[in-house]
Amino acid sequence: MTGQGRGECTRDGVRVVVELRAVNRRQAEIMVQLPEALGALESRVRDVVGATVSRGRCEVRVQWELPGGGAPARLNLPVAMAYAAELTRLSQALGREEVPSLSVLIRCPGVLESGGQGSTGEEHWPVLEEALKSGLAAMDAMRRREGEALATDLAQRIQALRESAARVRERAPAVMTRYRDQLVQRLRSAGLEGVVTDDERVLKELVIYADRSDISEELARLESHFVQFEDCRRSKEAVGRTLDFLAQEMNREINTVGSKANDAAISVEIVRLKTELERFREQAQNVE
Repeated sequence: MTGQGRGECTRDGVRVVVELRAVNRRQAEIMVQLPEALGALESRVRDVVGATVSRGRCEVRVQWELPGGGAPARLNLPVAMAYAAELTRLSQALGREEVPSLSVLIRCPGVLESGGQGSTGEEHWPVLEEALKSGLAAMDAMRRREGEALATDLAQRIQALRESAARVRERAPAVMTRYRDQLVQRLRSAGLEGVVTDDERVLKELVIYADRSDISEELARLESHFVQFEDCRRSKEAVGRTLDFLAQEMNREINTVGSKANDAAISVEIVRLKTELERFREQAQNVE
């Protein structure tokens, strides 16, 4: 589910601002952008976010300010000279006489070290954690509002599937009656006028057809999946992957019903079931 949040915390002159943004995705992906001095805290940030976000892509951006704006950046002269030498060698190899400018050199990684260089960042974890949890709470509130809307929409899809499945169940007995009448009519058209519906041969054919075209088990399993959706709707846990699985299983049962029931009216309902199920599947992919 989508959402965004912002958290801020200031303690002992250190100010940390955390911005989070989540978008829909079937798998979980957490992207963290931290200041260099706080890089050692990335795994902790991932753990905290992962406890709340189990599905979707979540981007976390952290900014911080030290007391007095922080210590000035320090030039790492050996690194700068190494870059200058390599860039000069590249220029000569290309047949040019260019000398790397200072503006280019200071943008090279490691040339300018932050004033917090040498710190592991561990001492700043409490303030970062507080800002992070505050931002997560704001983002989660937005995602929950979207989740409520999704739950309502998915429930409407399930209701439409239920109504269509009920029409299939109601139509199913008529399929056997129609097949029996067609069978007798074909036999009589072939010149077997004495054939009646209780003829042993006719009854045997009807039994074979009834067994081959019986869709009661598929409809029962389909109803079971509808009930499982209601369980998911009441659950407080992440159910996105469960809904994906239910959609796959419902699709399996609908396909089987369509292949077994040789009836035009049921075929129309199968199309409706598949159309509504596809809408359900698309929405379920947005659920955590």
